[in-house]
Amino acid sequence: MSEVSTSTDEDLHDASGKAWLALLVLALPTLLLSIDVSVLYLALPTLSRELGASSIEQLWIIDIYSFVLAGFLVTMGGLADRIGRRRLMLIGATAFGAASAVAGFAQSPEVLIGARAVLGIAGATLMPTTLATIRHLFAGTRQMSSAIGAWFACFMIGMLIGPIVGGIILDRFSWGVAFFIAIPVMVLLLIAAPVLLPESKDPSAGRIDLPSVALSLGALLPVAWGVKDLARDGASWTSIAATFVGLGFGVAFVARQRRLTDPLVDLALFGIRAFSGALAISAVGGIVMAGTSLVSAIYLQSVNDLDPLEVALWLIPQNVVMVVGFAAAPALAKLMPERYVIAGGLVVAAFGFSLLTQADADTFGFVIAGMAIASFGVAAPMSLGANVLMSSAPEERAGSAASIMETSGELGVALGIASLGSAAAAMYRVSLGSDLDDIGITGADASAASRGIEEALSTAANLPVGIGDALESAAKAAFVSSVHVVGVLAAVTFIVLAGAAVLTLAAKGSPTSDEPATTT
Repeated sequence: MSEVSTSTDEDLHDASGKAWLALLVLALPTLLLSIDVSVLYLALPTLSRELGASSIEQLWIIDIYSFVLAGFLVTMGGLADRIGRRRLMLIGATAFGAASAVAGFAQSPEVLIGARAVLGIAGATLMPTTLATIRHLFAGTRQMSSAIGAWFACFMIGMLIGPIVGGIILDRFSWGVAFFIAIPVMVLLLIAAPVLLPESKDPSAGRIDLPSVALSLGALLPVAWGVKDLARDGASWTSIAATFVGLGFGVAFVARQRRLTDPLVDLALFGIRAFSGALAISAVGGIVMAGTSLVSAIYLQSVNDLDPLEVALWLIPQNVVMVVGFAAAPALAKLMPERYVIAGGLVVAAFGFSLLTQADADTFGFVIAGMAIASFGVAAPMSLGANVLMSSAPEERAGSAASIMETSGELGVALGIASLGSAAAAMYRVSLGSDLDDIGITGADASAASRGIEEALSTAANLPVGIGDALESAAKAAFVSSVHVVGVLAAVTFIVLAGAAVLTLAAKGSPTSDEPATTT
């Protein structure tokens, strides 16, 4: 049962200079993790060639990190609440630095995959502990939402500068340096954290329940693998079976948590309306953003014939305005209740998504502008929503709350790609189907063209000029139709989320307040 504080703005104080310096330290691993993803994608062709990695091994090199990360987040969040967030952060930083060195010196794909798995486990310690420590540092201050917004902004800045940093590094050094850049950051964290970061944990927590850990891993690892495989390769019996196996373990995990007096995940958190509402908005919003980003990237490359570098450059405004949104949201929250700022951001994002319905095969301005507006709008629910979620959870459960949010984000990306990607693919097939008969394409060529726009363009290149040109035009028009459908789905979803934000994220001082809660 939760008892919610009714403190007003007059009860809050300003954060100290030491707290802001500590936030700078906490931003380092966040910045690094987002840069690391971008750099690895750039380094993959070179390291695969030099290590002789097969196509399957290349997939594991990329996927193993996020797969293991998603699986261990809940466990590490619960562990942080018990042994101390700073202590677990230092353990994770040590492991991350050591695994980065092993990855950089790897001489075989197997060693690199193993090192990436360790990096995933270490990353699972860093992500919830940094956010939970921010919750502790800025509790009772007027600047908590600004601090969380700055933390999110660092992640986006890392995504923005990652390709630039990676390009410079890989142009001058070997691919191993892409992993070595983590080492000085982790060393700095190990030096600064004991000085600047206070220790925080649940003083009444008991020992961690190992069966709960096993059930958590049994639930999240198969689900994470199944969803990611579904997003990449479509439905298969293995991805579906893995997902259902994970869900079965998840049911057992929840049942066990209900029986324990000191559970790994306190299910009472979901009884706090502000927590559940913020989590749902964050999860669904992440799903929509991931799916629309995927469809937009395919549209820019396959319909508008932009190369990957040109796409990356055109998407820079999207990342820049999102960083601006992270800075603006806390300032707006000082002028009106947070839930209205969050709802307003969702409405702005919905308007941005609606511009996708104006896309055509000749110009891409509406898609660029729409995704930029949507990114600006979604910054408010991301940063302020995280503030509501973290402040509504009891401070002694901050690690668990952060890990739940991070887990939903990790799975949300894959779910977004799978769900909206599937919707786009279905609309593409329906739109193209009638045109294939009119053009006179049947049999294997028609089957290949129906699988996706890339296959259609490849098929068109091997057909006689007149028929090939007609197929290319029809395929591009069909994919534009799928972009329109995704835009409508995204806009409607965000309008519904805006209404949910107003209803679930109650005003300060109410029984469902977003003020810090304490367990009684």
